Amino acid sequence: MEKSSILHIPMSHYAYGEDETHITIRLRAKRGDITNCTLYYGDRSCRQTPVIFTEAKMSVAHSTSLYDLFEVTLENPYKRLCYYFYLESGDESTYYYGDCFCDGPVDDRSEYFQLPFNHRADIVNPPAWAKDAIFYNIFPDSFATSKGYISGKPTTLNYEGNKVNGKLGGTIKGITENVDYLKDLGINAIYINPIFTAGEYHKYDLLDYYHIDPCFGTNEEFKELVDTYHKNGIRVVIDGVFNHCGWKFFAFEDVVQNGEASKYKDWFYGLKFPVVRPDNFEDYPTYDCFGYERMMPKLDLSNKETMEYFVNVGKYWVKEFGIDGWRLDVASEVNDGFWRAFNAGVKEENPDAILIGEVWESANHWLDGTIFDGSMNYDFRKHSRRFFGERSIDAREFGDRITDMYTRYRKKTVFSQLNLLDSHDVSRFLSICDGDVDRYKLAVLFLMTFPGMPSVFYGDEKGIMGVLEKDYRNPMPWDKEETELGKFYKDVIGIRNAEDALRSGEFKVVKADACDHLIGFIRYTKDIEITVLINMFEGEKDISAELETGADVIFSLGLDGNALKAKGCAVIKRVRNKK
Repeated sequence: MEKSSILHIPMSHYAYGEDETHITIRLRAKRGDITNCTLYYGDRSCRQTPVIFTEAKMSVAHSTSLYDLFEVTLENPYKRLCYYFYLESGDESTYYYGDCFCDGPVDDRSEYFQLPFNHRADIVNPPAWAKDAIFYNIFPDSFATSKGYISGKPTTLNYEGNKVNGKLGGTIKGITENVDYLKDLGINAIYINPIFTAGEYHKYDLLDYYHIDPCFGTNEEFKELVDTYHKNGIRVVIDGVFNHCGWKFFAFEDVVQNGEASKYKDWFYGLKFPVVRPDNFEDYPTYDCFGYERMMPKLDLSNKETMEYFVNVGKYWVKEFGIDGWRLDVASEVNDGFWRAFNAGVKEENPDAILIGEVWESANHWLDGTIFDGSMNYDFRKHSRRFFGERSIDAREFGDRITDMYTRYRKKTVFSQLNLLDSHDVSRFLSICDGDVDRYKLAVLFLMTFPGMPSVFYGDEKGIMGVLEKDYRNPMPWDKEETELGKFYKDVIGIRNAEDALRSGEFKVVKADACDHLIGFIRYTKDIEITVLINMFEGEKDISAELETGADVIFSLGLDGNALKAKGCAVIKRVRNKK
């Protein structure tokens, strides 16, 4: 028995309440090593000694090339659990509890693994609508000036003595007037990059958190946008920039003018007096910033007054304008206490509002239900880049990676992850695919069939390319007629919208061999199972073994009988036989 591979972490995604009547327990072991895994659980407040334990057989829910993940979901167990595992590997067996391998159970219940109480307050519960969401990410300066049109013209306006700039002419009105375009595409949620008053065209150097940037429009026009999108069944999420502000923000301006006498000096990190705004980009500022960007001083959100100010910003736009949530910039660099206060404030105004953190790494720390509902899933892009874009990993490694991506969080959290191929911060995925539309389509198909909230960056459906910022933030090519790629987007979005199993079904990799490039996985509910097969191989792949008699092919690329042609894919729907 390979004991060094065995892992269980209490009070984590290895042991948690799905709801008040179901508790999921997981254990990891070396692949193929454990032949029997049995959970024994009891009431940690049991009045008898020794505790009365109930047996529950665990089965392998997921496997990678290295590990098996055993899992069981208990229905109506005790709310207070103590538990241990009995593991068998051939002729060898052991008891596993309290992070130790033991010869047998003991009378002292405190030595076992514990789930002290399945609190309803600790249950991760993202908004129910998240699992059905398909997002369209709009970079407002680049999207539209009006219906089907963007001017491409720069703008410079005066706002309370400060210059604010636009680059390409995008406006709030332009977003509003193109609601029919997005509705026709099949989108039911939008995420808009920053729209508040700020100096630069990207609007991440904020001056005023309570007003729409005049280059984009007015507060009244934004209210009309939200109302229009809601009438069309589309939710609106906006970008919240709270890690830092702009260097002309009123509080920082006061610090520059008044130094240590400023009543806002505790609003910022790392101030060295006198505070001087360097003119040269290469000079390090005398205050902490986002990175070392002198125009974006870092806020100290652990300070009570600063926290209250920005929590109120979060509440204001939910209450007064009816937005459906926030995407939160540089979320991993902000202290947890602020995010918990922000979460509480926003959810007080609208419990159904979603909070999505910009976290590029594994986000478990922020997804315990008290901070964010989900995060921007850059790991999704990273793994897709390796498999579809660079073709540097085979199906087995890709299968391992996406299995880990699915099992690293509590199940409900998986469905509120914002999965993306593109954003305003990275090269366009079509460029990563060297302009190969066939490979790109397969990545998009994967985006639309993997658990989570798929996010389409503006113009992806029109084939925008670009490796550098000036290119991947190019203006929306409204004058470009719908191409075969645009039709493909509509088709796969339509399939996701039509199939409940693709939105809320569970997930499992079923085909991922070494030195092969055919990946297969299933999405399933108690009634329906959908198989997705994606072939990145340059030649033909026989998939007759994966096609069951009577399977209903609901979408295909390159399917010829029982074979997938070069870089083709198929989606197969069939009723799952539980008997």
